[in-house]
Amino acid sequence: KTDGSKRRDLLLKLADLIEEYQEELATLETLDNGKPLGESKNVDLQLCIKCFRYFAGWADKIMGQTMPVDGDFMSFTKVEPKGVCAAVIPWNFPLLMATWKLAPALAAGNCIIVKPAEQTPLTALRLAELIVAAGFP
Repeated sequence: KTDGSKRRDLLLKLADLIEEYQEELATLETLDNGKPLGESKNVDLQLCIKCFRYFAGWADKIMGQTMPVDGDFMSFTKVEPKGVCAAVIPWNFPLLMATWKLAPALAAGNCIIVKPAEQTPLTALRLAELIVAAGFP
């Protein structure tokens, strides 16, 4: 179990690493699926960085609620991670699609298994290395 503030810091570190290695990731994305390098760098990578930073902002704000009920009772919800999530990533937009699955799952404290398309595995493999480098358990 990793608390919300730690998950926030990990996601922000991952976003920083993606930003640091965006040239390499853009090149891999272009090699993976043939899209123009400028689109990989200026669109896909920028959206990935923003997505991880956005969900980092939510990681320490996920909480339950207390609801009023009649009598001497207390009613509340407790928000907990679901556990292990799976994400099957298609060949188009491989890095961005992986980001859209990874960021919210990790922000909520879940473990996630990513299965990239066999035609476009390069950015998923490099992203996994960056996730480890960021310090995720």
